[in-house]
Amino acid sequence: MSSERPEELSTPGSKPAQATAGDTGRSGDAPRQEAIVVVRGEAVREQDPKSPPKDAAPQNKDKAPPKKVSEAKVKLQNRLPALDDDADIGVQKEHSVTRDGKPDLAFTGTLLASAAPSSAPQGRWQEYRIYETSGGKHVFSKIGRSITAEQQDTHEAEIFDPSPTTVQSKLLRSAHDLTHSRPMTWTDAAVAFFGYDPLAKALYRKVSGGFEEHIS
Repeated sequence: MSSERPEELSTPGSKPAQATAGDTGRSGDAPRQEAIVVVRGEAVREQDPKSPPKDAAPQNKDKAPPKKVSEAKVKLQNRLPALDDDADIGVQKEHSVTRDGKPDLAFTGTLLASAAPSSAPQGRWQEYRIYETSGGKHVFSKIGRSITAEQQDTHEAEIFDPSPTTVQSKLLRSAHDLTHSRPMTWTDAAVAFFGYDPLAKALYRKVSGGFEEHIS
């Protein structure tokens, strides 16, 4: 009598043997099943939905490179609130004031006062200046600076003429005088240009006491 164990054959109607917990690799886990899709007669295994496709783009995008700064303007920033022309205050000399989109202003006169913030942590700041020309006019200048090399500084400037000669200037002056019941002064023009932000108030304190509102 042979001692060999006869092979177990599945008979018609019998159920196939089910996989035990040990067959899945971990107890309690259901056996992994893969779906097979037939495409044009070829069997293709469906990818696991949890795994990303091979041609998927990476999630982490490269960060933008830091902006290049101007060494010259960094030096100006490090000097704040001092400005490069502080030594010119009260000295009569030739001045040139840059204006964006308009002709630059060239005149002989005196820099009456200037103001800048004590620091510029974001790398941007403004500079205010008031000049008086030898002919009795006033020039107001506002410069916006940034330490970024690719960003250009901005320059604004206006002129106050106590005796305007152009028709447009005379009409504007007359309209102001009618609404304010007094002639327009250069301090009025300065407030119209700079406003009353903290830097402008610091500028006014350096010029005169004519910018306060006196009440009784």
